[in-house]
Amino acid sequence: MFREITAADKALYLRYVDAFYHSDAVESPVPRENYEITFAELMRSDAYLKCYIFEDGEQPCGFALLSKTFSQEAGGVSVTIEEIYIEQAHRGKGLATAFFAYLKSLPGIARLRIEVEDDNEGAKRLYERMGFDLLPYLQMVIDKWKRDVSSTPAFEK
Repeated sequence: MFREITAADKALYLRYVDAFYHSDAVESPVPRENYEITFAELMRSDAYLKCYIFEDGEQPCGFALLSKTFSQEAGGVSVTIEEIYIEQAHRGKGLATAFFAYLKSLPGIARLRIEVEDDNEGAKRLYERMGFDLLPYLQMVIDKWKRDVSSTPAFEK
């Protein structure tokens, strides 16, 4: 149903990431160079990222990208499902359900987290069935390609 990504999966990964970022699941695409940066990091180490390729039988059909951090609030490791994409023809076959069950069974994870567009009702229903709760607050970010380069934070000096 799913397996860890390998170096041989690069073209497949890039195809699925591109499909994900050009779907209704996201507000806007990210720079294509980020796909390559992410793949390189996946091949370098699993300290921050982990990726799984979904398969329906022997046929690849999607991916999930995870990142991890330590959360004082959760009291341990927090894993964020950064991206999850399954080709339309393979949806509804229990692949995502099996994947979430696998993640919930892993030892040492204090929190699972996922983002979803507000209007993606199907995904929200799935995530709620998997046990995810809606957070009562907004998140805010500054992305490197959007910030003013003259205002470099102290931790980057």
